[in-house]
Amino acid sequence: MPTDRQDVCPSTSKAGSNEAESSELQVEKVAKSALRTIWTQLQPFVIGGGSGMVATCCIQPADMVKVRLQLQGEGSAGKGQTPFAVARQIIRDGRFLDLYDGLSAGLLRQATYATMRLGFFDRFQHFFVVRAEAKGTTIGFRERAAASLSAGGLAAAIANPAEVALIRLQSDGMKPKAERAKYKSVVDALVRIARNEGVILSYNHPGYVDELWSIGFLLGIEGVAEETNIAFGSKGASAVAGFFASFFSLPFDFLKTRLQRGGSAYEGVFDCAVKVAKTEGLLRFYRGFGTYFVRIAPHTMITLVVADYVTALMKKAEEKADED
Repeated sequence: MPTDRQDVCPSTSKAGSNEAESSELQVEKVAKSALRTIWTQLQPFVIGGGSGMVATCCIQPADMVKVRLQLQGEGSAGKGQTPFAVARQIIRDGRFLDLYDGLSAGLLRQATYATMRLGFFDRFQHFFVVRAEAKGTTIGFRERAAASLSAGGLAAAIANPAEVALIRLQSDGMKPKAERAKYKSVVDALVRIARNEGVILSYNHPGYVDELWSIGFLLGIEGVAEETNIAFGSKGASAVAGFFASFFSLPFDFLKTRLQRGGSAYEGVFDCAVKVAKTEGLLRFYRGFGTYFVRIAPHTMITLVVADYVTALMKKAEEKADED
């Protein structure tokens, strides 16, 4: 009996199914390749920020003491308290956890500054490496320094609000109780400082532009000093590099802390440097050197160790994914 229906050839159906599966596999392969490319670009930023946050949790008490040392005796000469005396006073006036005041701001700073600094440094250094390989040479200190300074400057501009909030949170306890801002968190500090002073969000606020750029430059110099440790490529050499980084960057860090505390005592970075030198003496720029070194060397080493460990884990995971 005739019929309009035609039987479908099994081989034709199977071929169509194979083509569909092949097309799906190709799409999946392209998607995975795109995601891997994106992750490759983001990985230095993510690992850098996460490593910096881990290090910050470990050294926050030392950073707290360092800031208090730099701010005590402002405007007058004379010998200040020792780091241990400052730590005891913080605990005596409050509780042990007060040593972690400003931790939320410190973590935000690392999430921005460390993420951008290490991420940009990796990208900039990669650019110099590729250019050097094309010429048949290798990069030297000049290229690494250029990458570090550029990365530090860009990161400083992005992270400045968190840096200001960190100093305000850590220094609030030094004021008389009636004058304390009593910030609830880093978000509260950012909102209130921006509302009352316009320093954080209004970068074009009259009188603050030069100061913010000065602070950004100081942070960039500090970033070079810290980043130099990476160039050494040795965990054992990190402590030695940290000593020299502390020696050269502490005066800049000192000025940055004084400026970011707030108030109208200084008109800018150079005015701050001159006034401190005249009224407090040149050695005041190195007050708290031991505490600063205890902060910068372990922070750098912990950041590098965590970053290297996570990078190795990521590499193994990628190799396993390629095998599968």
